[in-house]
Amino acid sequence: MDRLRGLAGGFDAIVDASGRIVAWVMLALVLLMSANVLLRYLFSIGSVAGQELEWHLMSPIVLIGMAYALLHDGHLRVDLIYVKLPRHARLVINLAASLIGVVFSGIVIYVAWKYVLQSYAIDEGSPDPGGLPHRFILKAFIPLGFALLLLYSIAEAIHAWLALVTGGDRARAGR
Repeated sequence: MDRLRGLAGGFDAIVDASGRIVAWVMLALVLLMSANVLLRYLFSIGSVAGQELEWHLMSPIVLIGMAYALLHDGHLRVDLIYVKLPRHARLVINLAASLIGVVFSGIVIYVAWKYVLQSYAIDEGSPDPGGLPHRFILKAFIPLGFALLLLYSIAEAIHAWLALVTGGDRARAGR
């Protein structure tokens, strides 16, 4: 049990650290967008690469941030029925949802990995003149983000299962 709890805690730590790194990417995005707007409106200077970089930075924010948001309950949850259920039922729902998350994440990683490799093989770049090259780097955030979601889902399943088996309060699930 302690090994499982340690594994889940390790996965939680990886997701948490990834989310904290992405917070810095958000700062970079804000600074880049501000610079692009100032350059465009004050000096009539525009850059295709600068505009593309904006949405290239959105990719890690969204894809890596999704597991972080779930870890810290930063997501929308419809609790009308859920909160009225007994703790045991909530834990069963969380365990089932986590296992579905594991399967879904695995499928997306499998499909997206081929997508990234294809982009790498042809050295895909922006179709726009002055755009950014190496689009496979951007696309690589799809399997990476879902790998973090997979880790989160495994950790959440472990937390829910341990709470079901031991009846303990240490699980994040079932709050």
